[in-house]
Amino acid sequence: MRLLMQNVAIRGLVPVLATPFTETLDLDRGSLRRLVEFQARSGADGVAIFGMASEAFTLTTSEREAILTDVVAAAGPMPVVAGVGATAIAPALEQLRQLADGGARAAMVLPPFMVKPGPVQLVDFYATLAAEAVRLGVSIMVQDAPGATGVAMTPELIVALSDIDGVDSVKVEAPPTLPKMCAVAAALGDRPMAMLGGQNAQFVLDEYACGAVGTMPACEFTDLLAATLAAWNSGDRAGARESFAHLLPLIVWGLQSGPAWAIHKEVLVRRGVISSAAVRAPAQPIPARMAELLTEVLAPLPLTPASV
Repeated sequence: MRLLMQNVAIRGLVPVLATPFTETLDLDRGSLRRLVEFQARSGADGVAIFGMASEAFTLTTSEREAILTDVVAAAGPMPVVAGVGATAIAPALEQLRQLADGGARAAMVLPPFMVKPGPVQLVDFYATLAAEAVRLGVSIMVQDAPGATGVAMTPELIVALSDIDGVDSVKVEAPPTLPKMCAVAAALGDRPMAMLGGQNAQFVLDEYACGAVGTMPACEFTDLLAATLAAWNSGDRAGARESFAHLLPLIVWGLQSGPAWAIHKEVLVRRGVISSAAVRAPAQPIPARMAELLTEVLAPLPLTPASV
């Protein structure tokens, strides 16, 4: 089901949007609108911006505002999750207020990571943000991403965060994600904290089997993953695994450090969703030989051109 109520935790298939740029590296707002429309047609339950796959580290404040405005407008009833990646409480609060003013439903919050916080500091950080989020009418999703931040969160710490009013979900992407997801699920018990997976949905079916209620991959194969998850949710586990096996090579390709952002965009260009695969430094374009190999990876997949 599509998410229509603000007081329901984010769940389901929530792709993290790429940020389309023109060949001159300006924000391509027309391509961004088409990208959101593609997610809606493909069966997404929501969309996320300013995540790992969004090149958020390259965006100016005014670009973030424009992206939020455009995505919320194009998403219609789909909830929009917006990332908060500031490394201290004051700028994190500023980003939280901006996304709430812009119409985002939830804030996906990285822990502060420039100065590595201890468990007590992490609880204080999220509690401060959550208090403001409750006032603003948005929810907090904890982003457990030690590969990117160097900040480890134990299952016990995630339980402590789940007890904070306003914190209702966690995106678990600490590799290897499956044992961490199972450990978090066991630690949470019957607490109503929603668990979602990341890491480009590399282990999504097993994450669902361990208690996940959603996944947040990149955005170029939403239609194929939606069909796979529909089979899984209907009880056809064998069919879901067969479908997923065909998709897995593309998923793994999108996890390559450095060219990952360009890979996501190259597939979207080939599908007619966005106009350019340009990325901003320090992200890297894919070289010609990789583009040739990507063609082979895509060949077995029913990646029909998007109707845009």
